[in-house]
Amino acid sequence: MLDISELARQSGIAASKIRYYEEVGLIRSVGRKGLRRVFEPEVVSRLSLIALGQVAGFSLAEIREMLGSDRHPDIDREQLGAKADFLDRRIKELSALRDGLRHAMNCTAPSHLECPTFQRLMRIALTRQAGRGSQPKKVSTRRK
Repeated sequence: MLDISELARQSGIAASKIRYYEEVGLIRSVGRKGLRRVFEPEVVSRLSLIALGQVAGFSLAEIREMLGSDRHPDIDREQLGAKADFLDRRIKELSALRDGLRHAMNCTAPSHLECPTFQRLMRIALTRQAGRGSQPKKVSTRRK
């Protein structure tokens, strides 16, 4: 059994985040040792899966659904494929944006606004922004 400080040391995840993960149902403690939560050693593997899911862009709710409440995660392969497809599209968009910015950086036009490539980038950005709606994205102020 690992107390929360040992789990934090082994995983590299702050104790506060471990407590939050428990609060939202991603992991479970098996009891307490004094005032400290105690976890089974397998929680380190679960924390690794959570970290991988976050790096891949899954929300904590999506990760919780994939991991389930038992010890054996049931990861939906179609959901993984859909996320990989999304990442492929995003990589393509970001690569095009990077290439456009590099072009604008070296463009010989008198100003960026006179560069046809830069104008195209601005139109694309405006279209993407309009496609997201006029509501600004809500930012959570809750610490994780």
